Amino acid sequence: MFTIASFFKTLFFFFFFFHIRFRKFVNTKVLHRSFSNLYSSAQSKYQRYPSLAHRSDLSSKTFIFNLEGTLLKSSSLFPYFMLVAFEAGSILRALVLFLLYPFICFVGDEMGLKIMVMVGFFGIKKESFRAGRAVLPRFFLEDVGLEVFEVLKRGGRTVAVSDFPQVMIENFLRDYLEIDYVVGRELKSVCGYFVGLMEEKKKDMLALQKIFGEDEEAIINEEVIGISCSNRSPDHHLFSHCKEIYVVRKSDKSNWQILPRDKYPKPLIFHDGRLVLRPTPLATLALFMWIPFGFIIGLLRAVVALTLPYRISIPMLALCGFRCTISKPRSSGNSPPILNQENKSKKGLLYVCNHRTLLDPLYLSFSLKKDFTAVTYSLSRMSEILSPIKTVRLTRCRDEDAKMMEKLLSQGDLVVCPEGTTCREPYLLRFSPLFSEMSDEIIPVALDTHVSMFYGTTAGGLKCLDPLFFIMNPLPSYTIQLLEGVSGLSKCNNEEKSRFDVANYVQSEIGNALGFECTKLTRRDKYLILAGNEGLVSSSCPSSKS
Repeated sequence: MFTIASFFKTLFFFFFFFHIRFRKFVNTKVLHRSFSNLYSSAQSKYQRYPSLAHRSDLSSKTFIFNLEGTLLKSSSLFPYFMLVAFEAGSILRALVLFLLYPFICFVGDEMGLKIMVMVGFFGIKKESFRAGRAVLPRFFLEDVGLEVFEVLKRGGRTVAVSDFPQVMIENFLRDYLEIDYVVGRELKSVCGYFVGLMEEKKKDMLALQKIFGEDEEAIINEEVIGISCSNRSPDHHLFSHCKEIYVVRKSDKSNWQILPRDKYPKPLIFHDGRLVLRPTPLATLALFMWIPFGFIIGLLRAVVALTLPYRISIPMLALCGFRCTISKPRSSGNSPPILNQENKSKKGLLYVCNHRTLLDPLYLSFSLKKDFTAVTYSLSRMSEILSPIKTVRLTRCRDEDAKMMEKLLSQGDLVVCPEGTTCREPYLLRFSPLFSEMSDEIIPVALDTHVSMFYGTTAGGLKCLDPLFFIMNPLPSYTIQLLEGVSGLSKCNNEEKSRFDVANYVQSEIGNALGFECTKLTRRDKYLILAGNEGLVSSSCPSSKS
């Protein structure tokens, strides 16, 4: 262990010194030389970017912009290829890319890009590559500069050109930023697998005709404005059709703001992947240094939670870094059944939670120091075997699931997550209304989590590893709010309320408590976006809707 720690410590100082000193020196020289050559040329169409932001005649213009040089605040491509290596490949592939980082900095931009493409994509199956759709958009959106984006939205058509492979940027730019045309680098593939090589840059006349039309005079008369970066002259053939080119310097980008979430053209509700942090070189170093310790601590936490009684395990888990806060509703004239023991009925209480991770029922059980039965739509066999509380699978057949829940409620308290799947962002998916018919004593429970390194959910990975990744975080935390009790459907018949009204009311109460936005999206929508399937298992039931 001492040898490994010493190795990573030495590697840390080497990376830090090399990255700050050498790369900064080289980039500064290249930037000043390129920028000087740019302005010393006779081409009067080159101008500084800030003057573009004050123009009012942009609605009829076509914008051509360089993605990594102008729209993104960070000029480093490394974090995005690290995400591809880690999420689409493996931790070993990510480690190889990380160890090659000093060499990537030394060989220059184009060769460094080719190395990152080779390490990140070699051997990845083309059809199963989901990172460009499910993982990368979140990190790209968190790096978009507000100032340039607002200028682009004031124009007409928008064309993005980039050195990134097309499969990495197309979904992000088209689906989330509503960019009209995306021109990236194409990757070579053999027998359906990427070989880690890019096609050479060439003048794509087909793309040119799609953007400007087939009429040559229309191309000449088109009002096109280019936005490029200052560390190199625009080398893409599309910039040759620009009447004006505005140059963005690094000093301009340093004062930009990040695009706020409420200004996303399309809200980011679903995303996948394990990494929470942006994998910059230093963050990646911290990640690899933590993984061995996190794995040991995660196993220790799991053993304590699974083997020891509540009065012993809860203090020990707190010492191991677990954080959990619970709040109960204020007492009132109409107290919920959980706080009013005189109203106890033959059936158990039905706790209705929003769904953040597979550990939601466990945290509720530990917080209230009582055993529950949890019903779930999908759970790995490993998680089912190791769970310290009873878990029961639902079939998505409404009649069978109703009978099962009735039986379980007659045996004790029950926990259900009617969203049917987890959601990481501050949104609530549509609640399946089946729970509203099962009990007259419904306790809404608002749950929220905080993690700093790994997500404990996945749409395309191994479900059995979800709890392990969550407890591997340095300080995983849960916030639990028990809300006022809600009457079930049988007590609402006089008010002519339907089961959908009850479900929507519970969803809105939980959303208000957490500050989350309620949606009508379902598990099916999530898996269609992230995994390209409906996220359902085969069932003999003729109807799988509840």
